[in-house]
Amino acid sequence: MWSFFILCLQAMIIIAWNGSGDLSGIIDGDVFQKVSSIFITAAILKFAQTVLDIVMSWKARKSMSSHVQLRYLLKFVSVSAWVIVLPVTYAFSWKNPSGFAQTIKNWFGNSKGSPSLFIIAVLIYLSPNMLSAVLFLFPLIRRSLERSDYRIVRFMMWWSQPRLYVGRGMQESAFSVFKYTMYWVLLLTAKLAFSFYIEIKPLVGPTKEIMQVHISTYQWHEFFPQAKNNIGVVIALWSPIIIVYFMDTQIWYAIFSTIFGGIYGAFRRLGEIRTLGMLRSRFQSLPGAFNACLIPAEKEEKPKGLKATFSRKFAEIKSNKDKEAAKFSQMWNKIIESFREEDLINYREMNLLLVPYRADRELDLIQWPPFLLASKLPIALDMAKDSNGRDRELNKRLNADVYMGCAIRECYALCKNIINFLVLGEREEIVINEIFSKVDHHIEQGDLLVEFNMSALPSLYEQFVQLIEYLMENKKEDKDKVVIVLLNMLEVVTRDILDDTVPSLQESSHGGSYGMHQGMMPLDQQYQYFGTLHFPVTEETEAWKEKIRRLHLLLTVKESAMDVPSNLEARRRMSFFSNSLFMDMPVAPKVRNMISFSILTPYYDEEVLFSIDLLEQPNEDGVSILFYLQKIFPDEWENFLERVGCSSEEDLKGNTRLEEELRLWASYRGQTLTKTVRGMMYNRQALELQAFLDMAKEEDLMKGYKAAAEMNTDEQVKIEGSLLTQCQAVADMKFTYVVSCQQYGIQKRSGDRRATDILRLMTKYPSVRVAYVDEVEEVEERGRDKNRDTAVKKVEKVYYSALVKAVPKSVDSSEPDQKLDQVIYRIKLPGPAILGEGKPENQNHAIIFTRGEGLQTIDMNQDNYMEEAFKMRNLLQEFLKMHGVRKPTILGLREHIFTGSVSSLAWFMSNQENSFVTIGQRLLANPLKVRFHYGHPDVFDRLFHLTRGGVSKASKIINLSEDIFAGFNSTLRGGNVTHHEYIQVGKGRDVGLNQISLFEAKIGCGNGEQALSRDIYRLGHRFDFFRMLSCYFTTVGFYFSTLLTVLTVYVFLYGRLYLVLSGLEEGLNSHPAIRDNKPLQVALASQSFVQIGLLMALPMMMEIGLERGFRNALTDFVLMQLQLAPVFFTFSLGTRTHYFGRTLLHGGARYRGTGRGFVVFHAKFADNYRLYSRSHFVKGIELMILLLVYHIFGHAYRGVLAYVFITVSIWFLVGTWLFAPFFFNPSGYEWQKILDDWTDWNKWMNNRGGIGVPPEKSWESWWEKEQEHLSHSGTRGIIFEMLLSVRFFIYQFGLVYHLSFINKNKSFLVYGISWLVIFAVLLLMKVISAGRRQFSADFQIVFRFIEVLIFLSFVSILITLIVLLNMTFLDVIVAILAFMPTGWGMLLMAQALKPLVVRAGIWGSVRALARGYEFIIGMLLFIPVAFLAWFPFVSEFQTRMLFNQAFSRGLQISRILGGPKKDRSASNKE
Repeated sequence: MWSFFILCLQAMIIIAWNGSGDLSGIIDGDVFQKVSSIFITAAILKFAQTVLDIVMSWKARKSMSSHVQLRYLLKFVSVSAWVIVLPVTYAFSWKNPSGFAQTIKNWFGNSKGSPSLFIIAVLIYLSPNMLSAVLFLFPLIRRSLERSDYRIVRFMMWWSQPRLYVGRGMQESAFSVFKYTMYWVLLLTAKLAFSFYIEIKPLVGPTKEIMQVHISTYQWHEFFPQAKNNIGVVIALWSPIIIVYFMDTQIWYAIFSTIFGGIYGAFRRLGEIRTLGMLRSRFQSLPGAFNACLIPAEKEEKPKGLKATFSRKFAEIKSNKDKEAAKFSQMWNKIIESFREEDLINYREMNLLLVPYRADRELDLIQWPPFLLASKLPIALDMAKDSNGRDRELNKRLNADVYMGCAIRECYALCKNIINFLVLGEREEIVINEIFSKVDHHIEQGDLLVEFNMSALPSLYEQFVQLIEYLMENKKEDKDKVVIVLLNMLEVVTRDILDDTVPSLQESSHGGSYGMHQGMMPLDQQYQYFGTLHFPVTEETEAWKEKIRRLHLLLTVKESAMDVPSNLEARRRMSFFSNSLFMDMPVAPKVRNMISFSILTPYYDEEVLFSIDLLEQPNEDGVSILFYLQKIFPDEWENFLERVGCSSEEDLKGNTRLEEELRLWASYRGQTLTKTVRGMMYNRQALELQAFLDMAKEEDLMKGYKAAAEMNTDEQVKIEGSLLTQCQAVADMKFTYVVSCQQYGIQKRSGDRRATDILRLMTKYPSVRVAYVDEVEEVEERGRDKNRDTAVKKVEKVYYSALVKAVPKSVDSSEPDQKLDQVIYRIKLPGPAILGEGKPENQNHAIIFTRGEGLQTIDMNQDNYMEEAFKMRNLLQEFLKMHGVRKPTILGLREHIFTGSVSSLAWFMSNQENSFVTIGQRLLANPLKVRFHYGHPDVFDRLFHLTRGGVSKASKIINLSEDIFAGFNSTLRGGNVTHHEYIQVGKGRDVGLNQISLFEAKIGCGNGEQALSRDIYRLGHRFDFFRMLSCYFTTVGFYFSTLLTVLTVYVFLYGRLYLVLSGLEEGLNSHPAIRDNKPLQVALASQSFVQIGLLMALPMMMEIGLERGFRNALTDFVLMQLQLAPVFFTFSLGTRTHYFGRTLLHGGARYRGTGRGFVVFHAKFADNYRLYSRSHFVKGIELMILLLVYHIFGHAYRGVLAYVFITVSIWFLVGTWLFAPFFFNPSGYEWQKILDDWTDWNKWMNNRGGIGVPPEKSWESWWEKEQEHLSHSGTRGIIFEMLLSVRFFIYQFGLVYHLSFINKNKSFLVYGISWLVIFAVLLLMKVISAGRRQFSADFQIVFRFIEVLIFLSFVSILITLIVLLNMTFLDVIVAILAFMPTGWGMLLMAQALKPLVVRAGIWGSVRALARGYEFIIGMLLFIPVAFLAWFPFVSEFQTRMLFNQAFSRGLQISRILGGPKKDRSASNKE
């Protein structure tokens, strides 16, 4: 890859430098011949690569087989030969060569040139590449050759393919190859065209002019005054542009991934249902989609092809009589109930969202959820009342709203059903049947509105509502009232609504002559209408109650339910789930036939369940976790209180059951194990319900799963033949959940409350299994003691992998301390299980306890949802489908980041992560075919990975980012990783800047180790060129490009420093390349594009646009800028760069625990200093010094607007790296906290270090720990560190010649004298520190007198310099800028050479100097923060920026940050 970019750069420079400078100039013979020199460069690069391979493999030479050693030898001979042959033939291809070509020609005889000889050599040189290109076009052939074990084939492939099991036959299908090849061809074309026309070509002309100018006057001591062509200036100008040339492919990748990812997302039907309005409009087709996707298909097959991509139509369900409607209702209601259990909705919303559990076959229609039908009937009644005979207009208005028609039809059918049920008298039945027959007849004829008088409907409506209310209460004493209501209804219908009379009614007591005769009869002999009623309803079943409740809702809810559900999370989940049913997913098999799977969750010592004490314990701001959660989730808190039947928090206190519910409510909103286990156990509930739908007979199906569960008492459950028992057995057979609690045994023995909470989880969810490493001390006999004739016993610590389950405590148990967990399996281990990285080792020891064909790895901070659990069997079917040329071995899932609503930082992080797990991974899987394993929701082919090394590599340090190595491992061994977006899993992320930075540090170190790993090496060698590009730019390449982004700033500023201090800039001030360099501005603009986060913002905005609409995407983008998202992304850039670069240089990556708590507390100044000193503060101050020097002495951009554009992004970078930690720190500008931070920081700085003193307590301990990576670094790392430190000596060398009092003396002696000054100052400091230790106790007055004399001498010398040498204030500033970096450079060198410095006995002095520098850095940071803290509005502005997301949800964050104390005091007064 690097060879390709270098060769392209060489070719573009040659084309731009020669001839017309256009691409068409390559047709010119001389230009073409010069361009052909790239083959010589290619041979040299190949030689360098081979030498590097040999050097890196040198230590392993003794373990290599002879044929591998032979291959290395032959490769070295081959590349060496081509490095000689190609330059020689190239030299002889010119008639009159110049320069080095003529020299070569002289060496080999100055004979006549022969261009054809060079062409033949190039063709021979390229012949292996041509063969590779042919095999690339036919991946089937290449795949067959690599997998073949025939000796002749192995001999042919011996040169290019090592004899390894891994990395063979990884080629994809021809169509997949075509797709990712076209992607990269388009991308590289755009990138190279931009580089040529915008960056390289415009710089060639000014460069030629500069090379022709002769500079003879310098402003410092020039070591090479006779150098030609101003080569130093050319390097300073071209270096930033060349670095950007190598970096900006990452920018083009971001652009193209945004475009292609968006297109792929649209084809996958993402965002088709993204609002409640869209859900309502599509709800009619939802039951059909539900059954097509989630119910096993019997005969029909799903449509495929392009037509299915653009349009998905499902068979609509017309009636409750259908089994499909019953199945839909069971699953839909289960989802809505889970919303209520999670307190996302209240009981009113739940009732509006539920559909009838039990299908009423007498109703020949589909019953929609009431939230679609709410207020429809009252509106229809008003419309009918006001129609005034305009039946056509009324009919048109009724037909315009589909759900209004559904509400009318359902209410009529229920009314008919209920009245027929209530009325028992024969005469009444005849009358009622005739009335309903007449109505049905007019409905069929379509003239109901014409024939009937609709203005009386409201009266009938009021009477019917009263009847339903009596039925809901079902009291015997209300029977007479029911009769009156029925009589009133009959009167309204017969006299006001019906235009013609009812014949059967005329023959009764209410009409005709018969009524008159009956009127003269005694009352006791008259026929009483509705005298016999089915009231009260004695056999009041759940189905009857549900019917009455639903009808009452439809009749009485007059307000619109457009905002149901009101909770944003419930809306999002409903929309995503409904949308996913219209996406392409495999048909669900029956539960008996589905692929069985296990879930594995590694756990160490995080929170399992919040305790009451922890919830109510206030932090330093007086904010408790419970108070915080109540303010962040106010609607869910109200729903919780409604669910437990309490009106306030006080009602919960003192009640054990309610306190337990409170603990659970809070834990479900944190990142706790309880939340994860509840989410994962939704899978079992879903499978149990789906098994019921598969196995239930039609009669049971119509009654519903809920009825079956209620009918099954404890005794019936034990009967093997009961339906519920069978469903539970099938679910247990297909699903297993293992939580690998590594420390459970230790926690249990020590009485840790977390062990009790884990046991409570096992008891609550009997299917949960807990695996742990058990450490037991066992006595082992080691022979016999001959002298004492006794057995020699030795106590040894033995390790076991154990699996336990919960055992319910027996009621009649006589044991007071009966164990509630039981060991199922116990496997003896050869030694300690945790040898490598903690989490992967935790998974590795427990994986043996999982079963099934699929294995889903779930992290401790993840969650699952009931509606997503219903799609698990669809997802597992993907293992049986061919994706390209092979079946998947890892199924990738998308994640939803549920921690985005806490603060602005959490929102930024949430959006960043969300774009990666959606649009990013979507593109990686297809078309790029380089998706690996990035996190824990993915599902593994368990059998495939168990036989190929497991799902986790756990080697210490190198496998710090263990997740992605599982993907590397799978791909190298012939696996296939896919990505599926119709299912999602919840994921918690870090929400505070310090947490986020620790996470970024871990990932940066992990990528540094990946770059050094053999897995990446093998993937890079075995992938074809374009797939290798995909692999690089989506793994370590992203971090390397980030490193180049920061390096661009350094190279630009140090190049400018060289031009300014040497005087070359002043001498060349009139030239465009110096004064107004357009390509340089473009290069720095590219750097800024990456720096401020636009690289991540593009895919982020595309994904938000796809899923929530582009107006929302634009709004979010503007809000992110207003909340200073560029500050956050610029700061993260520094974190990634520092840790990735340091790991590349020195290794030593280590796991950094970020914690998963709620971060609304103030981080102390000392904490921020420890975390960001080396990664941000030091680098920020260095860049600030560079900018100051450039501003003081620079001339090129003085007064030019371009100066602002060139340096503004760098000043922004400096300000961000220095002050972002304080801006994003809650209460960072409160004066009292500033004072406390200052006291704490001083205490930390002055505390002595030593053995056992943690870095948090002493600066000395922290300083020693910060250098640990140097002690583990090799010789190369130490040398490189020292070379990097040399840059700090440039300041002194350049600036001492710009002091006004040296009278422009350019002698090297000036620089030498400046070093004498430095040594004198250091010696003086050493004398003072030694004197303080020796004399401050016994000769205190004398020592203080000597200190005063030294101070007065310093002031005298300064005054003398000012008076005699005309030293100015600017000279003082310049001297500080010159000497301070020198001291820092000396410190860095001393740290790199610590063993030598310690032996020299001056390590104490180095530490004292370092302490002084750290104190100065701390003061530079602290003073501006303290100054801003004087102004109260700064703190208000900061709070608004940090918590704007919460403000938009109507929350008062000021109450969260400071209000609880007032609340408590008020409550105490009461």
